Amino acid sequence: MAKVIDITEKLTFGENPRLCIKGQELEINADAATVLKIMGIIGDSEQPAVSDILKSMNLLLDKKDRERLDSMRLNWTDYMTVINTAMELAAGTPEDDSEGEEETHTTT
Repeated sequence: MAKVIDITEKLTFGENPRLCIKGQELEINADAATVLKIMGIIGDSEQPAVSDILKSMNLLLDKKDRERLDSMRLNWTDYMTVINTAMELAAGTPEDDSEGEEETHTTT
């Protein structure tokens, strides 16, 4: 008989992370297909092209949240901070876990 391992409890089933900016929450599309597309666009570049950044933002945020972000009129440095953080969240590798809601850890 084949071995079966139930990993259901380890999965989030589509719960997307969110960024909060000035009290407004922006939902980050973090499904595997989106993250893989972004990895293909950005690759290993240290300095991705502006067109690649825009393509990535179109994948990470839906139209409504992109419009809300645009209405904030962020400067370039702040905009890049949003993009980098969104990419980290989508990939599941946030650089700084110290902010936001505290995680509840379970033990088995």
